Amino acid sequence: MTSCPCGSGNDFAACCQPIIAGKKKAETAEQLMRARYTAHVEVEVDFLFDSTHPDYREGYDHKGTRVWAEKSEWHGLEIVDTTLGGPKDEQGEVEFIARFRDQQGLRSHHERGQFKRKRGRWLFTEGTMVKPRPLSVTKIGRNEPCTCGSGLKYKKCCGK
Repeated sequence: MTSCPCGSGNDFAACCQPIIAGKKKAETAEQLMRARYTAHVEVEVDFLFDSTHPDYREGYDHKGTRVWAEKSEWHGLEIVDTTLGGPKDEQGEVEFIARFRDQQGLRSHHERGQFKRKRGRWLFTEGTMVKPRPLSVTKIGRNEPCTCGSGLKYKKCCGK
């Protein structure tokens, strides 16, 4: 038994492999997203192209995708959230983080992928990168206890 690269915990032969091989349709947008991640791991670029909605294929770089998939070391897929994309829906969104290592080092690809059904088949349309949230800074009053834990007021400790 080989665990599926998509992170579902299921056997590859019962999870993404039949979808990639065209023997089974993805029932949900999330299943298609998982199969697309696995296709990168397995360098199945024909599936990546075929599972992209025809209206969104312009500019697809088959050779570049193959080279990138082959030269990357894949570290996992995290599904952050899904909106619609169920068995009875016509469109859906899957927010995910794909982790990998390439020539630039360890990286994360955080995206909200859009999916539509066409003739009963889920297809990827486009994705929007998710930007990291800005750090929030809490202002400390001069007379409040110092955050370092010294027990002194901030103005008498780290606030000097």
